[in-house]
Amino acid sequence: MSLTEPEHPFAEFIKILGKGKKGSRPLTQDEAYRAMKMILADQVQPIQLGAFLMLMRVKEETCEELAGFVSAAKESFPHSPSIPVDLDWSSYAGKRRHLPWFLLSTFLLAENGIKVFMHGAGGHTQGRLYTEKVLETLGVPAAHSMAEAEQQLSTSNFSYLSLQHICPMLYDMVNLRPVMGLRSPVHTLVRLLNPMQASHSIQGIFHPSYRQVHQKAALLLGERNMAVLKGEGGETERNPDVDCLVQSVGNGELIDELWPALFARRHMKADQLDPQQLASLWQGQWEDEFAEATVIGTTAVALKLLGRADNQTAAHGLAGDLWLNRNRARLSGG
Repeated sequence: MSLTEPEHPFAEFIKILGKGKKGSRPLTQDEAYRAMKMILADQVQPIQLGAFLMLMRVKEETCEELAGFVSAAKESFPHSPSIPVDLDWSSYAGKRRHLPWFLLSTFLLAENGIKVFMHGAGGHTQGRLYTEKVLETLGVPAAHSMAEAEQQLSTSNFSYLSLQHICPMLYDMVNLRPVMGLRSPVHTLVRLLNPMQASHSIQGIFHPSYRQVHQKAALLLGERNMAVLKGEGGETERNPDVDCLVQSVGNGELIDELWPALFARRHMKADQLDPQQLASLWQGQWEDEFAEATVIGTTAVALKLLGRADNQTAAHGLAGDLWLNRNRARLSGG
């Protein structure tokens, strides 16, 4: 009779990733799927999870691994959406240098009949301003369940729902960031979740190399219309001071499109981030060329993705018109 403990089933995946420079390899899409299924079924020991996440972090995720992780995560969602949603908008990075002007882009789209579902997680990185807190300041209530999010989408065309209410285990893993000292693959895969099965999705990343990984993972997942850009601070927000490469999937094809900078010189970052300025800008009580260009430029990218404009010029023109004709009474300012 052997006294040796049988090998834990999850050890298979740690061995694949951790066999050294010559012996290790990426997971296949199916292996990544099976690994995440075990993680979300709570069939993995904490030490295994930590080892797995950090081995993935050192190696960096492939598009096949991301697609496998996301497929497993989607199967864990307890709620199937019952209404059509136009645009999935992920918000996980938080802002440090500038305010989240992209929120005004989502409000602009929403008041023009586009249903925007936003999901995110806040508080995992010190010194950043997260969407949920900013919405609270602006008097925009977050949803607390998928059903409540659908209700908000039906009445106002916009809803924000924390990952905590979509997949608590992924939320807990995102919040391991201060424990590990590093982000993990979870910070990448959550951007691709599209929990409401929206017809279009848009994502922001910080590291440019991840654009193509997101783009190709979306293709593997069968997404028909998605776009990913290097967003300001890692959020889904076009920085008008720099050229913006948008890499997308359109009707099953990979597309790369460069949106040129809107200003010749860069603007200085604000001394402090006051969320009330979003309400002031929206209500027309305060003007700022960088903020307005960010809102209009981000809206333009979304409009083109949604097929509301055929080219960049038309998208910018439409976004500018929407901004000029916005309902200035929309935001209470808290």
